[in-house]
Amino acid sequence: MTFSNNRNFIRWIIILTSFVIISLILWNTYVFFQNFKAEERIKMQNWSFAHQEINDINNLNEDIGELPLRTIQSNTTTPMILTNLNGDIESHKNIPDEVVQDTMRLKRLIQRFQNENTPIEVKYEGKVKNLIYYGNSPLLNKLKYYPLALLLIIFLFGAVVFFFYRSSKIATQNKLWSGMAKETAHQIGTPLSSLVGWAELLKSENVNSEHIKEIEKDILRLQTITDRFSKIGSIPSLEKVDIVIATQEAYDYLKTRSSKLIEFEFKSSESGIMVNMNEQLYSWTIENLVKNAIDAMKGKGKLSIEITSSGNLVNINVTDTGKGIPRNFYKRIFEPGYTSKKRGWGLGLSLSKRIIEDYHQGKLKVLHSELDKGTTMQISLKINSEA
Repeated sequence: MTFSNNRNFIRWIIILTSFVIISLILWNTYVFFQNFKAEERIKMQNWSFAHQEINDINNLNEDIGELPLRTIQSNTTTPMILTNLNGDIESHKNIPDEVVQDTMRLKRLIQRFQNENTPIEVKYEGKVKNLIYYGNSPLLNKLKYYPLALLLIIFLFGAVVFFFYRSSKIATQNKLWSGMAKETAHQIGTPLSSLVGWAELLKSENVNSEHIKEIEKDILRLQTITDRFSKIGSIPSLEKVDIVIATQEAYDYLKTRSSKLIEFEFKSSESGIMVNMNEQLYSWTIENLVKNAIDAMKGKGKLSIEITSSGNLVNINVTDTGKGIPRNFYKRIFEPGYTSKKRGWGLGLSLSKRIIEDYHQGKLKVLHSELDKGTTMQISLKINSEA
């Protein structure tokens, strides 16, 4: 318990430290962006002063000095448009030719510049004569989107770590459950062998044959369970089996051993539907679905199994009149460890889904459910149509 608490504490320390570092990076990026933006505005103001000085010199018919010209020529990145007070464009710089030739695009560009930066006034003899509209330089635009790129990288990195951790955790759980299942099969095997011997001994003692048959049925049942558990974690062999007969046998076994207050019903539109399957694992799935249905009905209600074929698929619907499943729990009920019962480990549906989808390439899902009315679980498998 202490180790688990320490591990959780360290995990939270790492998360909080990462959050602080990311926040500092984003804040410093924002400050740098604002400083860089302020510097660009100063450059544009200098450009406006140089432009004003050149106009003043031209009016006096004097030679233009080198400094104003260098200031005007120094702007090689920041896009800008010079207009008069009527909005007519007098000059522009660092703007693509295709935009300059399109009046509507040019007006939209001026509006965008106005949203990005406050226009700079150009004065002559103390009066405002022109306005400079300017946008962010390419470098500033890249810097503006840097925090978004950083957040995206962090998100992707976090997603990779999460899925790696989740996959690792699931793999560890699967390995643990496989080991537990095989150990269970091994432990059951010893007393089971003894029971087989005792059954043979009882036969020689002239015990009621009907009693012996019931004992043999339960021994066979234990052998089936042992075989099922031993197959977990390994790839089972699939054989061509009549799914109607396989379902009927699993259904009949549970019917004779369930509450008499449950009304059982079995329906199949046709017979002889052949499917590649491992019959023992498939019957385990049917039993899990039936037992869950019985639990949902609290031992009283109607339970039906219906088999129908559609195209190259056969569907097995298990329907109960139990308490139902909320829609937002349709997927969660298949998660390992989830259970709505006070007892149990929540592995039945998880194992059933793995048996159907991983081993048989089929589909197991909640087809329909209504609260306090019942649930229909559906298994879908491919039909083997080969002769």
